[in-house]
Amino acid sequence: QAQLVESGGGLVQAGGSLRLSCAASGLTFSNSSMGWFRQAPGKEREFVASINWGGGTYYADSARGRFTISRDNAKSTLYLQMNSLKPEDTAVYYCAQKTAGGVYWRPYEYDYWGRGTQVTVFS
Repeated sequence: QAQLVESGGGLVQAGGSLRLSCAASGLTFSNSSMGWFRQAPGKEREFVASINWGGGTYYADSARGRFTISRDNAKSTLYLQMNSLKPEDTAVYYCAQKTAGGVYWRPYEYDYWGRGTQVTVFS
């Protein structure tokens, strides 16, 4: 059973940066594909970015050019560096783990989820 714990969220002014972390345990992290999703109040959970076991990345249009997903297999940790933040980035951010290779962007494709970390961007 996997456990995923997100951290690094907070309150930031528009234009600022945050770095989210997701500590994974319980399963082989290095063989998993990982993703970041977000959910704003009243909206569906949406894809942000994903990274496969080989380091290949995929981004939502809203994140491309501003966000960077990365992983440290030695630390079993997933990261999301978010720059040039906008108020519309405000949401709860979740990390997710897929116990397989490949690139995935649909929530139902992922096997395990963290509880999320709140990101609030004010103008």
